[in-house]
Amino acid sequence: MVAAFDTARRMQADLPLGNDPISVRRRIEALERVLERAIAIPGTSQRFGLDALVGLVPFAGDLIGAALGLYLVWEARNLGMSRWQLARMTANVGFDTLIGAVPLAGDVLDFLFRSNTRNLKIIRKHLDKHHPHTRVIDA
Repeated sequence: MVAAFDTARRMQADLPLGNDPISVRRRIEALERVLERAIAIPGTSQRFGLDALVGLVPFAGDLIGAALGLYLVWEARNLGMSRWQLARMTANVGFDTLIGAVPLAGDVLDFLFRSNTRNLKIIRKHLDKHHPHTRVIDA
């Protein structure tokens, strides 16, 4: 019971609910980690996440993955990013959804084309330029 409470407290600290750029950055980085890099394949350096797992479910899984990817676009819109950046991010999600809809081959390509990671890079570039105080130095 105590361990579950501690885990919930850590998750709340990782996903702040504010609308300030620092909170948004932490939220989108945590979501990208869950969607693209949450689970390691034993014996390799390869990782995959929830996006690849739900993509295995025909049709509904691809729609769920697209909805989660579009949440990053929504957060970017709230940051005031340009229409061009939002269009690129939406295209990344759309392409990922289209290739994911192809049976079997789409599931393999889902491991290779990581739209959420690409979109996180676009958002980070915007945040680093317009909100430099949100930068985090990785050790």
